Amino acid sequence: MLLIESNLVLAAFKGIHMRRNQLFAAQPYPVESALKRLGANLRKARIRRRLTIAQVAEKIGTGVRAVMDAEKGNAFTGIAVYASLLWQYDLLREFEDLANPLKDKHGIALADRNEPERARHSRGLDNDF
Repeated sequence: MLLIESNLVLAAFKGIHMRRNQLFAAQPYPVESALKRLGANLRKARIRRRLTIAQVAEKIGTGVRAVMDAEKGNAFTGIAVYASLLWQYDLLREFEDLANPLKDKHGIALADRNEPERARHSRGLDNDF
């Protein structure tokens, strides 16, 4: 039954050219190096806690392969695996501060530049009946 359904899905997409995401081919160097550093840091955190890959994988509810890939900085490992590892090592607080809009100096500067100088009354429809 599953084979028939998968063949139907494949038949439905025949002739449609699917464009691949360019990030699958290669990530920008800063992204790749940041993931490698994160992976190395996760590995060091695990070893300092004297935990095996199998123990950590069981605790976060994933497979050994996913933990190994995260420790290598694999870009295709799900962010949930990285976040779960940080949680397991009690490092999630720093993760929660990523992309904090209050610390986005460039974004704040752009928002300040684009804010109107004065408030104007909208001439759109009103709900006054």
